[in-house]
Amino acid sequence: MLSAAQIVGGVGVAVGLALSSVVVDELSGSTVISGFAGTATVLGAALLALPTARASGSGGRRAGLSLAYVAALAGCAISVLAISLGTWPLLLVGLVLVGGGSAGSLAARYSATDLAPKDRAARHLSLVVWASTIGSVAGPNLAKPADQIGMRLGLVEKAGPFAFAALAFALALVVIIGFLRPDPLTLARDLDGTPSTGPGRNRTIRTAWQTLRTTPMARRALVMIAVSHTAMVSVMSMTPVKLHHDGSNLDVIGLVISLHIAGMYVMSPVVGWLADKAGKVPVLVLGMGLLLSAATLAGTAGHRVWQVTAALVLLGLGWSCGLVAGSALVTESVPIDRRPAVQGLSDLLMNVCGATGTIVAGAIVGWFGYGMLGLVVGVMVALAGLWLTAIWRRTRL
Repeated sequence: MLSAAQIVGGVGVAVGLALSSVVVDELSGSTVISGFAGTATVLGAALLALPTARASGSGGRRAGLSLAYVAALAGCAISVLAISLGTWPLLLVGLVLVGGGSAGSLAARYSATDLAPKDRAARHLSLVVWASTIGSVAGPNLAKPADQIGMRLGLVEKAGPFAFAALAFALALVVIIGFLRPDPLTLARDLDGTPSTGPGRNRTIRTAWQTLRTTPMARRALVMIAVSHTAMVSVMSMTPVKLHHDGSNLDVIGLVISLHIAGMYVMSPVVGWLADKAGKVPVLVLGMGLLLSAATLAGTAGHRVWQVTAALVLLGLGWSCGLVAGSALVTESVPIDRRPAVQGLSDLLMNVCGATGTIVAGAIVGWFGYGMLGLVVGVMVALAGLWLTAIWRRTRL
C-alpha cells in the first residue's frame, strides 16, 4: 500500500512540477523569478516535514501521510486558481503546499520500516524508494496530455497538469486512508508495548534534539543524509545549465537527467539489500566514494557529454546509498516512540540543505564555473567520508 501511494503520489509531484518553472516564467516575465518555483516546492517539503512527523507521532502513519497529501491537494487547487487569475505570487504559495507531496513521499519510506524485521529494514525502505521511479518517469510525460484535457474541460492553458496532480494526490489519500490498515506505526508500538505519544507530549523538534544528543549514531546518519542530498541536488541542479551552455539540445539534457533519476531509484533495492547484509555504515562510506567520483568526473568533464552523463549516474547511485542506508540507520538507532520526531527532523534538514545547495551551487557556477562546483562538492563529501570512516574504525577496535 505504501508503494502504491508512492507511485500515484509521485505522479502528482512530477506532473505538477513539470511545468511549474515555465508557468512562473510566463506569468512573471522573469527568468530569475521562475527559479523560485523549484525553491518553493523544496521549501514546502521542509516546512511540512515536522507537521507530518507530529501527526504521525500522535495519530499514526495514516494521519501523517494524510496531512501531507491533503496539503499537496490543496496546493494544486490553489495553483489552478493562480494560473486562471494570472498571478505568480499565488502560484508560488500553491507550490509551497504542493511540496507536501514530496514530504509524504519521504515519510512513506520511514513508514516501511515500522514493521520490518530488524535485519531487513533497509530492504523494506528501499522498495518504497524504488516505487518513486514509476511516478518520476511517468509524471512529466503526462503533463502535455493533462494540459490538453484540461483545456477541453474549460481550464486555462497549463492549469490542466495541476488539476491532474490534484487527482493523483486524492488517489494517494484514498490508498492511505482506506487501505493502509492496520496502521504500521500504531501496530509496531502495540507489539513493542510502547504507548502512543499524546498531543501534549509531542513536541517534535525538542524530542528530536533530545534524542540526538544521546544517540551519536543517529546524529551521524543525519549528517550523511544531509551531505548526500546536498551534493546530489547541487550538481544535478546546475548540470542542465552547463549542458545548455555547451550547446547540448533538450533531448540530450533530458536523457542525462533521466539516467540520473534511474541511478537514484532503480538500484535502491540492491542498495537496501547491501545495507542489511554488509551494514549501514559501510554503505554510507560507499555512497561518499560514489559521490566523490561523481564530483570529480563532473568537475573535469569539460565539454564531454559522456563524462557528465557518467557523473550524473554515479551521483544518483551515491545519493541512493546515502538516503537508504542513512534512513535505515536513523530508524534502528532510536526508540520507536521517538522515531517520528527524529525522522521528521531528518527530512527537514535534508530539504533545507537541498534548497541551500541549489542557491550556493548557482553562485559558484556563476562566479567560478562548473568545474569549481565539482571541486567544492568533492571536498565536502571526501571530508564527510573520512570522518565517518575514522569513527567506524575506532568503534570497531
